This record gives sequence, C-alpha cells and structure tokens, in this order.
Amino acid sequence: MKQRFHSPSRRIRALVGAVAVLATVPLVLAGCSGSGTASSGGGKTLTIEDYYAANYNPIYKKCAATVGAKVTINHVAGAGLISKVLQQASSRTLPDVLMLDNPDVQQIAESGALSDLGDYGLDASGDVPAVKAANSYKGKLYGLQPVTNSIALYYNKKLLADAGVQPPKTWDELKAAAKKLTKGSTYGFAMSNINTYEGTWQFLPLLWSNGGDEKDIATPEATQALQLVDDLQSDGSMSKSSINWAQADVNNQFLAGKAAMMINGPWQLPALNAKKGLEFDSVPIPTPTGSETVAPLGGEAFTVPQTGNKDTMKLAGKFVGCLNTAKMQKVIAGVTGNVPTNLEVGAAWATDHPQVASFVTTVKTARARTGELGPDWPKAATKIYTAVQLTLTGKADPEAALQQAQSQNQ
Repeated sequence: MKQRFHSPSRRIRALVGAVAVLATVPLVLAGCSGSGTASSGGGKTLTIEDYYAANYNPIYKKCAATVGAKVTINHVAGAGLISKVLQQASSRTLPDVLMLDNPDVQQIAESGALSDLGDYGLDASGDVPAVKAANSYKGKLYGLQPVTNSIALYYNKKLLADAGVQPPKTWDELKAAAKKLTKGSTYGFAMSNINTYEGTWQFLPLLWSNGGDEKDIATPEATQALQLVDDLQSDGSMSKSSINWAQADVNNQFLAGKAAMMINGPWQLPALNAKKGLEFDSVPIPTPTGSETVAPLGGEAFTVPQTGNKDTMKLAGKFVGCLNTAKMQKVIAGVTGNVPTNLEVGAAWATDHPQVASFVTTVKTARARTGELGPDWPKAATKIYTAVQLTLTGKADPEAALQQAQSQNQ
C-alpha cells in the first residue's frame, strides 16, 4: 500500500486539540464574504469530505449559511482518503466539496476527478505563489488553500540563554549550538528521521537550501545535507531514536526538556503554549550560509469534484470561495496555528501573532513538493527517506545511501 504524507498536519492530529478553541470564537466567524448570496443555494445540501476533526464543522457551517446551503460532513481517516476518493470517482459517488492534502491535488486532478475552479470565477491571486502551484495542474487551478504551513527551528529560550547560545542561522552554527546544548538527558537538537513522508518533509529544507533537487538525489548537494544530519547524530547532539520519531514524538521530546532545539511546525503551538513554564521561540531553519530557507509547503486544499451536477458544483465553488476569503483565512489560521496563504493577510498576521512570524517568513520562499515532479513526487519522497534511514542506521555513508536510493524504481 502506497504511503501518503499528510503534511504535517499529520498535523490534523494536533488539530483535534487546536480546534477546541472554535467554541470560543462563534462571533468571529460572522461576516464571511463568499461569492454567493444567502438565497443562491436554494437550501441545497453540500456534502463535504475531509480528514479534519469534527470541531472544524462550525467553519463549514458558516460558509454554508453564507452561500445559502446546508452541509453534510464526512470526516474520514487521513491514511485512507486517497483510496476512498479514487473508489468514489469510479463509482461516481464523489462529495461536492473535497479536502485534499496539497501534494495529492495534482494526482487527483490528473485522474479527471476534479473541476477547474476557474469555471466558478475563482483564482489564487494574491496567495503565496508556491501554494497556487501546488494546487494547479497543467495550467488550471483545482484547489484553494486558506492556510498553509511549513517548518522552522524551535528553541528553548532558557536552555539557550543558560548555555550562552544564540539561535543558529548557518549549518556550522547549528552544529556548534547543538553540541554545546547537549547535556545529561537533553540533546541539543531533534528532528524526525522516520521512514515515512514525515521524515522526507523534515529533510527537504536541508536538501533544497543547499541547492539539492528531488529529481536526482545522488548529488554532492544532497550528500552534504545528509552528512549534516549524520554528523549531528554521530557527535551525540541528536538521538539515534530519531529514526523512529514522527513529528509529534519530536515535539514530545522538546516538551519534556529532552531537546533544546527541534524542527517542527506551527500545528504544535497549542501543545507548546499549554506546557507550563516553557519559554520558546522559533527561527527559520538554518542554511549553509545563513541565506533564505527553502522549505516545503504544507496544508490542505479544498476542491470541487466532478459530480455531474452542474448546479451543485457551482454552489460548491461558491462555498470553496468563501473558505478562502481574507476573513476566513484569518479565522482558520487562528484555529489551526497555520499561516494565511494570502501574502498581505499573512504579513499582517505575523505582526499580530509573533509566534508564527518565522513561518510566515519561511513560506514566502517555500516550495511545493509537487512543483517539479507533479504526480510522481511520492517516488522521490520514498527515495529520500530511504537514504536518510540507510545512513542513520549505519548501513551506508551519505553518498552511498543516496546513490542506492536514487537507483530504486528508475
């Protein structure tokens, strides 16, 4: 069974806790300015399918009321969503609105299951360009993504201050800081190096920021990036258990004071803020020379499947448009901890929400995982985490591991 990556929002597990704040913001939801009117839907029902938590429903219901519709919401397990969608496409039982992890949009668009959002007057103008690219296929827009995310370097402010360490900006600074911060049961650095797409997701900023490319990972640039990770483990600054850690596990290490720095995403903010006495901050992930970080974009997109009912599809388009308005982007960002995709809204959000400022900075130069390989991205993602595992388990040095992984499934 093909593995899938629920962009750190595997994050959605964290979202179960984050969306609990929805109960406190019903008044904030007022005023969504969708492209329809209150009577345009004539009381029709839209079916929505996602892998979110049930407490996300008030957002849907607000936009449904705005466009004059009712909603039937089906939350499914993330791991089974794509196989379910393909079965639904075959049996012509697709929902009216379908949420997809953004790397999956091109695959499903390629299958013919999605409609062009341009048919409903929708576009992604003003949004982060790479987000638009992730949700487009062959020049057409198939998904709108209200919020996005990426990853950054979190650090424990007290531990760094006690050690006289500044947040690192370069790889050399990262290695030196991690080594100095490693003491007793506390490692200086933590990241997920698990053999799933989460491991690939966490490695990408190192690969891309060094000029590496997923089309061919058997390169000096990729070797240097993997060597950095291997060095951090070899000198004791990173736990050997990282090969088994998902991003949630990495966050638990940080919460427990067993890691002074970690790579993780904004979906961890609810848990981090709930930890009594924890003082933390984040900066963009260090790069070889301290230049801009090139990291992957996460987040989910909303699409309008080809159901054959043109009137309902038009209404679904209005609903998706409502979710992507500036007002709703801010509401959803507030609930999830993620970043509004509109550049102007995101910049203002960073000013008002300093905890996500580093992520707002990062997404400006972030890349869509499917930007180069499109639907073939999963093959490259598998090669990347395979090479990381080969190296960190001592089965091959970084260069040999990357060459071996690159030769798979050519």
